[in-house]
Amino acid sequence: MIELFARHGDTYRVFVPARGSYTYVIHHPDDVKRVLVGNHRNYTKGVGLDRVRILLGKGIMTSEGELWKRQRYMMQPFFHRRVIAQFAGLVAQANDRFLERCAGLAARGELLNLTDEMSELTLGIVLRSIFGRDLDRLTQQLGGNPFEVVTREPARDLQFAFRFRSLTKLVAQLIARRRSEPAEEHFDYLAMLMSARDKDSGAPMGERELIDEIMTLIVAGHETTASGLNWTWYLLSQHPQAAARLHAELDAAPELPAPELARLEALAWTNQVVSEALRLYPPGWLLSRRAIEADVLGGYPVPAGANVLLPLYLLHRHPRFWKDPESFRPERFASEHEAERPRFAYMPFAAGPRHCIGETFALYEMLMHLYKVARHYRLVYVPDKPLELEAQINLRTRHPLHMRLEAR
Repeated sequence: MIELFARHGDTYRVFVPARGSYTYVIHHPDDVKRVLVGNHRNYTKGVGLDRVRILLGKGIMTSEGELWKRQRYMMQPFFHRRVIAQFAGLVAQANDRFLERCAGLAARGELLNLTDEMSELTLGIVLRSIFGRDLDRLTQQLGGNPFEVVTREPARDLQFAFRFRSLTKLVAQLIARRRSEPAEEHFDYLAMLMSARDKDSGAPMGERELIDEIMTLIVAGHETTASGLNWTWYLLSQHPQAAARLHAELDAAPELPAPELARLEALAWTNQVVSEALRLYPPGWLLSRRAIEADVLGGYPVPAGANVLLPLYLLHRHPRFWKDPESFRPERFASEHEAERPRFAYMPFAAGPRHCIGETFALYEMLMHLYKVARHYRLVYVPDKPLELEAQINLRTRHPLHMRLEAR
C-alpha cells in the first residue's frame, strides 16, 4: 500500500478477483471526512469485518443499523470523562504493580519483554474495569485468569476465535450471579452495561448483546492501547532528546498516587509524545467501509456496494499535510501548529459517529503509564531481531521488543 500510494497518489482502485469487484483506497483528508462524517450514512462497515465478527459477535465494533445506534446510545455515557475519572485508582495500581516487576528485573539485570508486558498490563486494566472484584473470584475459582488467552495466543485465527468465544459462558455465569444477588453493589463496566436502558422502550440490553459488548471491550480495549505503548517506548528509546524532555517534564510535576485525567492532560510534552507515536503507528491502522449507494471520492465515481479502504498509517504520513512525515517530532502537536494541517489528517481513534468509544480511557491509560514509569526508569531498546511491522487488525511489531531498564 505504501508503494501504491507513492505511485498513484490520493485515490486508486485495485481489482479483487475473489470478489469480482474493485476496492477503492483513499488518502486525502477531505475524502476521509466525507466517508466518516459528511456522508457517513452512505457507508457501512466494509471488508475484513467478517473475521472480526466471528471473534466479537455483534458488539459496537461490528454491528450496524438500528442495533448499533441503540447499543452506542446506551454505552456512550459510561465513557464520559467523569466516569473514567473514577477508574484512576485502578489504572494507577496496575502501573504500581508493573513498577514492582520492573524493580525485580532491574535488580537481576534481566531484560523487559516490553511487548508482552504492555499486553498484560492493559489486559489487566480492562478486565478489572469490566469485572471489578469478580475477576479475583473467577481467578480463584478456576485456578488462573481464563482471559489470559488473549495475551498468550498472539494469533488471531479461527482457533483463537473459538477459544475466546468459549469464554462467553463464563461471562453469562457472572451476569446470572449478579442478577441473583441484586443487593451486592459493583462499580465496573459489567454493572453499568447491565443497568443500561434503551431510550425509547426502557428495555435493558439482551443477553447476547450484553455479552458481545463485554467481549468487544476486552479485545478492543486492551490490544490497541498495548500497541500504542509498545510503539511509544520504542520511539522514545530511539530519540534520547525527546525522552530527556519527557523525563524533565515528569520530574517537575508533583508525584501523586493516582493523578486525575486533567492533570495528566496538562503535561504538554508527554501528550505530544503520545500523539506523535499514535500518528506514526496508529494501532487501528486501516479502516474499511462499503458504499451503500454510489458516491464520488477524489473526483472519481465509486459504485454502490464498493469497498473503500482508509489507510490511517498513510494518511498520518501524507507528505502534503505533514512536514518531514517519517520523523518522530512530537512538537508538531503543540497548539501553535494545529492550524498547519486539516482536522482529518490525524485521527488515530477514527472520526465521526463511529469514532472509538474508548478514546479517553485509552489516552488516560497511556498518560498514566508514562507518568508512573518514566519517572523512575529509562528504557533502552536491545534489538535481537529486525524490527518488522505486523499489519493485521492492529499494527503491531512482528517480534516482541526487549528493553533494558535503567533506573533514574
